[in-house]
Amino acid sequence: MKFGQLIHLIEGSVPPIVKRLRSQLKAKGMNPGQAAAVANKTLQKSGVLKKDSMELTEKGKKREKMGAAGRAKDRAAQRSGRSTKEYVYSKKTNRATLKKGK
Repeated sequence: MKFGQLIHLIEGSVPPIVKRLRSQLKAKGMNPGQAAAVANKTLQKSGVLKKDSMELTEKGKKREKMGAAGRAKDRAAQRSGRSTKEYVYSKKTNRATLKKGK
C-alpha cells in the first residue's frame, strides 16, 4: 500500500467535524500534525469525541448534524442567551451575527 493510499484510508475514518476544525487550524498557520493533535484534544475535551478515539459522542453526532451554520448560531445564542433564530451565519467568517433590527 502506498503512503497516499494509507493517508486516504486514515482520513476516510475521520468525522467531518474533525476535518473541518483541522483545516481551520491549518489555515491559521499550524502544521498538519499539530492541527490534528489540537483538533482531537479540543473536541475530546468539549465532549464531541470520545476520549482517545475518533468516535463521536452523542453530543458530537448532534453537533455534526447541525452543520457549520448551526454550530455558529448555537455558540452565539449560548453566549447571549438569545434564540438561534435571531442570528444569521456568514460563511466567510464562520460566525453568526444578530439579524438586523434585533
